[in-house]
Amino acid sequence: MVILMMYLSPIEQDVGLWTTAFATSHIGMSAIRNSIIQILGNFADKQLKIVGRGQGKWQLPDFWPGDNEGGQDIFPTIDIAGRQLYRILYTIVSFGTLGSAFSSYLEALRQVSPPPLELVLSSTPTSDNVFFWMAVLSSAISIASLANPSPLSLVPVFDQQKEQSTDVPPAGAVARKWQRSDDKKLQVTGMTRITRHPLILPVVTWGIGTAESLGGQPRDFLFFGILSIYAICGCLAQDLRVLRQEGSVGTVFAPDTSLQEFFQDTSFFPFGAVVDGRQSIEDIFREVPWRVFILGIGIAYAFQIVLLNWLLYQATTV
Repeated sequence: MVILMMYLSPIEQDVGLWTTAFATSHIGMSAIRNSIIQILGNFADKQLKIVGRGQGKWQLPDFWPGDNEGGQDIFPTIDIAGRQLYRILYTIVSFGTLGSAFSSYLEALRQVSPPPLELVLSSTPTSDNVFFWMAVLSSAISIASLANPSPLSLVPVFDQQKEQSTDVPPAGAVARKWQRSDDKKLQVTGMTRITRHPLILPVVTWGIGTAESLGGQPRDFLFFGILSIYAICGCLAQDLRVLRQEGSVGTVFAPDTSLQEFFQDTSFFPFGAVVDGRQSIEDIFREVPWRVFILGIGIAYAFQIVLLNWLLYQATTV
């Protein structure tokens, strides 16, 4: 790595260092998040004195139901207060490191052999670019996983349940209320029959496809390529924590038999569980959220076109 850095310009070195900082801090904080949550929870209780305060007042909005334990209150217990502060810290560190990496990448686009504007406009990615479609389909898979998330992700699941009420509803009407129900993610279905990491693993092919679409220069792989490596390492780190029964993955904060069963019934590599007979391709085709996937293709296509054209344009500005 040190030898490789010697052949890079200073700004390209910054791209590599900041992107690596994002990846390592992201994985590192996740690896010890139980300890961080405990420290932050005690800090919220003893120093900030916010635990248990504002009950009925400090609440999440109705359109975002709280978790099963804490309900709508934001700081009802030490543990939940620690989780809330952890999410804030996690977000600040992630945005700080990734933002610096992206800023360095933009600077590298402008400094390292910028092509003339005419060449940029004539080489705009189109539907005949295989790497462009690799990135689009990868993004669409991640979007589809939002409707069918894994318990190893931070994506919540909401469920409509009958609402208890003393009022008599109109004939044929059933009163329902959205409630957070992350336990449903522990049921292997649809996307998670393909891989237990349907949200993050597609970043691998998205990063490679985007880097190649932009010309495959060192700066491109230092940013998008390292993000691809991060996706693999981050998912492997999650699997390791499950094997160690730490429980600190996704929305699971305690060792759970159901999580172990989920892990045993799924695979890291896409379709690995299908190949060895643990899952069936028929169940996958029946359960995958195809409508969301098709919608995701349209969203990902538009996003990728805008992203690539904007980045290629940045290469022509000084």
